[in-house]
Amino acid sequence: MTAGDATGDPTGDTTPQPAGAPRPQDAPPRLPHARKPAGNARKPSADAPADDGYTPSARRIEREAFKRARSRRATAVAAVSTLVTGVVLFLVVVSSPGWPRTRETFFSPHYAREALPEILDGLWLNFRLLVVCGAAVLVLGMLIAVARTLRGPVFFPLRALATAYTDFFRGLPLIICLLMVVFGVPALRLQGVTTDPVLLGGTALVLTYSAYVAEVFRAGIESVHPSQRAAARSLGLGSGQTLRFVVLPQAVRRVVPPLLNDLVSLQKDTGLVSIAGAVDAVYAAQITASKSFNYTPYVVAGLIFVALTVPMTRFTDSVTARMDRRRAQGGIV
Repeated sequence: MTAGDATGDPTGDTTPQPAGAPRPQDAPPRLPHARKPAGNARKPSADAPADDGYTPSARRIEREAFKRARSRRATAVAAVSTLVTGVVLFLVVVSSPGWPRTRETFFSPHYAREALPEILDGLWLNFRLLVVCGAAVLVLGMLIAVARTLRGPVFFPLRALATAYTDFFRGLPLIICLLMVVFGVPALRLQGVTTDPVLLGGTALVLTYSAYVAEVFRAGIESVHPSQRAAARSLGLGSGQTLRFVVLPQAVRRVVPPLLNDLVSLQKDTGLVSIAGAVDAVYAAQITASKSFNYTPYVVAGLIFVALTVPMTRFTDSVTARMDRRRAQGGIV
């Protein structure tokens, strides 16, 4: 029996240990050292494909081939059906008795070339109205939504005023709002109030669309779970800080698609300022059509608005689809 065995120390160490020092058997076990690669072993190149040893089964290969074939077949069927539908509609329209007169009145290349420069000049006004009114609508709509979501009895008058504003302008038709603002405000003869039809028409657009956008923002704010507010307050944030840093960022992300839809509608409705006498794309088309009694300029203006609206609509759809995928994967709170 060795000295280590006599003392009960399995390591056989007879060195005296200081008082309170951990005994060798109390020490954590040692982890085995990682084996170093051999000197002649080379690391796989970053460009070389990783050989993980996975080989898809024959059933999986067959299933993927079936999916690709089905996708190609569906695409072919959709293309053929679309082509057939288009040809049928074209033949129905062209073979109608009034098509020659309709083509001359609405689809005249001569009048289209004549009206295009004036319509493009008026379209610049529509674009400026979209940018300025869109920014004003977003700001005013956010303020109204925040006012409607304020808590506490002291804010009741503000909540009531915001609610009345939203209910009134959401129920009032836009065309009537334009007529009331464009013709009613100058009739008051107020000092310092503009009579510019562009500014008055833009004001009417902002008043109406702010009510719709405010409801969109309010829906986003109320969709944030109350636990988010409670967590922010438990961390020491005040009510204003909680609204600014916690609630509003989540609310805005959730309502981006409906906000883009409202901007698409605003882009189209900027043409309504023509009833006030502002020379935009619609009014330019009206002037050209009144000279020749040909309605081709209206068709040209309509196609230009469609060409501007379709990209925004597709962008809205892509944003919506991307947010849905991120929400499904847990990427959005």
